[in-house]
Amino acid sequence: MPPSPDDAEANLPSLEGLLASTIALMTAWADPAPGGAQADPDVQRRLLARKIVSNLFFIQHHPCASPPFRQVMGNAHRHWTGLAQGPAQPAAPAVACSVLH
Repeated sequence: MPPSPDDAEANLPSLEGLLASTIALMTAWADPAPGGAQADPDVQRRLLARKIVSNLFFIQHHPCASPPFRQVMGNAHRHWTGLAQGPAQPAAPAVACSVLH
């Protein structure tokens, strides 16, 4: 027998749990590597931002979220997606081609 929609909702994390863990991740993103962690702060921030993006996606689409709340989470998701990609990479310098004789 296929699962019912009620079964699917029962297996979802709670909206409050998702929101609380996302705020904890955002706090860690704001102050990476407290206590002298071994990870590079930029790498740590990028990894934290990726998890934040994932959580915001699930919060945005959670069945217990109201439509206005979903819209706010969608806006936050778009913002954090840019942060998760990291700083833009500078263009490679142009290399002059010369003819060798």
